[in-house]
Amino acid sequence: MKVSEFHRAVADEFGQFGRVLVRDSVIVALGNRTPEAALEAGIPAGEVWLALCRAQDVPRERWHGVGLRDPRD
Repeated sequence: MKVSEFHRAVADEFGQFGRVLVRDSVIVALGNRTPEAALEAGIPAGEVWLALCRAQDVPRERWHGVGLRDPRD
């Protein structure tokens, strides 16, 4: 997952609240970092996405394939 796909997935899943989650939610699985800090520290976007999904109880069926553009676009 690219960082741009991560941000698209966050927006699709959480709407405008996603920006707050990425900036402010400290996630143990990311070494007690926010998703934003984890990305800045070089943790792959896919790992950050999965940690955020787990922390926010996103159903598993929405974890994969998100953030990708529709090929028709």
